[in-house]
Amino acid sequence: MQVSHVEAVDTQAPPLPWSAVWGQDAAVDTLREAASDPFAMTHAWLITGPPGSGRSTLAQAFAAALIAEPGDEQVMRQVLAGTHPDLTALRAEGVVITIKDARALVERSYFAPSAGRFRVMVVEDADRMVERTSNVLLKALEEPPERTVWVLCAPSEADLLPTIRSRVRTLRLREPDVADVAALIARRTGADAAVAEQSARHAQRHIGMAQRLATDADARRRRDETLRGVVGVRGVGDAVAVAGRIVQLATEDAKALTAERDEAERASLLRTVGVAEGARVPPAVRGQLNALEDEQKRRATRSLRDGIDRVLTDLQSLFRDVVMLQHGRAEGLINLELEAELRGLAGAWTPGHTLTVLDRLGETRRNLEQNAAPVLALESMLITVTTGRTP
Repeated sequence: MQVSHVEAVDTQAPPLPWSAVWGQDAAVDTLREAASDPFAMTHAWLITGPPGSGRSTLAQAFAAALIAEPGDEQVMRQVLAGTHPDLTALRAEGVVITIKDARALVERSYFAPSAGRFRVMVVEDADRMVERTSNVLLKALEEPPERTVWVLCAPSEADLLPTIRSRVRTLRLREPDVADVAALIARRTGADAAVAEQSARHAQRHIGMAQRLATDADARRRRDETLRGVVGVRGVGDAVAVAGRIVQLATEDAKALTAERDEAERASLLRTVGVAEGARVPPAVRGQLNALEDEQKRRATRSLRDGIDRVLTDLQSLFRDVVMLQHGRAEGLINLELEAELRGLAGAWTPGHTLTVLDRLGETRRNLEQNAAPVLALESMLITVTTGRTP
């Protein structure tokens, strides 16, 4: 536990642009030092760490330190807001980063900085590049222009091709403790300490997810319903029903995340082209509106798949708890609220059965990455839960 560290963050917040970075002091020190002498540093970086560890926040802060002159807080804030012309940040709005997007990024990387000291190219989801797309970046990473810096973000080095890894300097982030995340969430959101602790534990220290759970009772309800449904599976019929319900809940979660943004984008587009709220959309604007809706649909597909992936992560925590109980360890359980049910499973199953279920969860995740139908993939996985056998 490092509660003292959290308290230090409260009273000694680092200056811009690093003030939004939390719990990554060693990484901040490395990048601050690099930014202090940028013309002698590595020009291609890879920031790795588990989801929620702050990879994108750190990349944005590094970009601000590189683009702005030292002490120029106005430019730093512009970079942190994502509006500076010398920052290009790519995040996969669809399931993967497309070759088209990668080529556009590489082309832009060869432009000289227009206003700042450097042009910075941030790829927030570098693990979402297939091999062909990764190959588009290779030359640009190996020999970037003198005043261009690449910053890739991914969960781990293993998520990228060896040819990419050999061209970057890797910076690994630390995982915060549950108590640290809970203290941060309580401070940021004003959530009750017990809710903040539960949210940090259920999110497995993912800061963004913990904040959402702490502030969204519906998200907490959906998670609880999903896990209790899986624990209650007793046969094939249950597996089919629960799989369908998981996808329904994940869809609701995805809609909750994207609906407000989608509506704001639509209103902004109509306002930009001079269409009043509630007015009929003229034919000349429909093409732009259709293009926006197509992009939003692709983003919704990604959001749904991310939501199902998050369900699988929650289920892994569930069966990880069962394994711990089967080996006589009750400390450090993630799903304390289900301890009685988990003890029942631990007594009814063999450790081998539990490990089979965990293996099946990993296989299900890989199948979904290959565009397997979510309901069918989850049904197959849940049949393994109830029978211990792979269909």
